[in-house]
Amino acid sequence: MSAEPKPSFFASRRGRRTIFAISLLVLVAGVAAATIAFFGNTGKSLESPKSNEAANIFSPRKQIPLEKAARRVAGRFILTAVARKSLGESYDLTHPELRQGLSKKEWLTGNIPVQYYPADRLETATFKVDESYPDEAILEVALLPKRDVKIEPQIFYIGLKKIGTGSASAWKVNYWIARVPLQIPNARE
Repeated sequence: MSAEPKPSFFASRRGRRTIFAISLLVLVAGVAAATIAFFGNTGKSLESPKSNEAANIFSPRKQIPLEKAARRVAGRFILTAVARKSLGESYDLTHPELRQGLSKKEWLTGNIPVQYYPADRLETATFKVDESYPDEAILEVALLPKRDVKIEPQIFYIGLKKIGTGSASAWKVNYWIARVPLQIPNARE
């Protein structure tokens, strides 16, 4: 018997198929690498843009003492709108933001976006200034009822905005909401 030389791996049919498959994988990997290199990342950069301009640094507004006129408007608002008395006067004390588009006729019905509190049963109302600027203010108002009345004391926030300029300026109430403390659950119950 004559021994035929065994064909080399590269000359065999299986070898050629293996080389072809490896070559094809290398080609696909090369095309993918070239595509990534050419097109790169199309996402937006998260880096902040650099600038030679000076930084815009926040500086808080300077607070001023509350004007007496603003305090008077807040007091009249409580005695009128909050108590649902003299609603015509209370309409004139409110800013359009608080009126929410209500006409004076609609306001006079008493169905207004102001939480009611019976001001005629008050012992006292105290004001604490939270913020006071030349054109706006926010106060905390504690409404304390008379001792013999079965009404809970309540704290409200009242916001005021100054409209107009000079002698024609006036303070208007633009915000009224009860301060509701967050209830923290007791894990022991």
